[in-house]
Amino acid sequence: MTALTREERVAETFVSLADTLVTGYDIVEVLQTLIEQTTQIVEANEAGILLPDSTGGLEVVASTSERSQLISILQLRADEGPCLDAYATGKPVSVDNIADTYARWPAFATSAAEVDFQSMYAIPMRLRDETIGSMNIFSDRTGPMDPKDTMIARALADVATIGILQERALRESGIAQEQLQRALDSRVLIEQAKGVLAQTERIDMHEAFTVLRNRARHSGRRLSDVAQEVIEGAAHRP
Repeated sequence: MTALTREERVAETFVSLADTLVTGYDIVEVLQTLIEQTTQIVEANEAGILLPDSTGGLEVVASTSERSQLISILQLRADEGPCLDAYATGKPVSVDNIADTYARWPAFATSAAEVDFQSMYAIPMRLRDETIGSMNIFSDRTGPMDPKDTMIARALADVATIGILQERALRESGIAQEQLQRALDSRVLIEQAKGVLAQTERIDMHEAFTVLRNRARHSGRRLSDVAQEVIEGAAHRP
């Protein structure tokens, strides 16, 4: 089979996401698919998405690996880093060499070095004048992201934003925050279920997530519903 060109892969991703954004879609699955496709298109190593919870604090809602999830969590705990700056300012933050940011973000620079990330690009997820989160792309190489790649990444971040705040959801007061909170609540269930599967199946957390996604896809159910089933099943085991 002939490999797809980057342009074909971009088009295929947009078509796939458009087909997914229908009534009753699973927002966590949409965001997970989007960041996985983004890393392939722009040839990055990892990516993740942060969204605010009901109190305004950011949380990880999607990540391509435990490594990208860890660096995002460490930024949140330290209250510093490109992800937070992109969300706070509503402007992209490009870091060509993370090692050079120690004076500005010492905790972030140290944490990134520990997991071998060398550069990153943080994109605010904006709807008009409101920033609702950030999509963050990590690389194991130093240097800036190609300008063409940054344009594609921003477009995909816009798709993620639309997926969270669709026009039909914005017609009702408070619906946007409810969708964000629902996505975060789903992620909590998923993380708990990953832990259960990792322990019972003796696999790592990334493999556990793959098992969950496969079960959801094969059964045509939401990822969060499958996660809830796993958790409840563990609770009823003798």
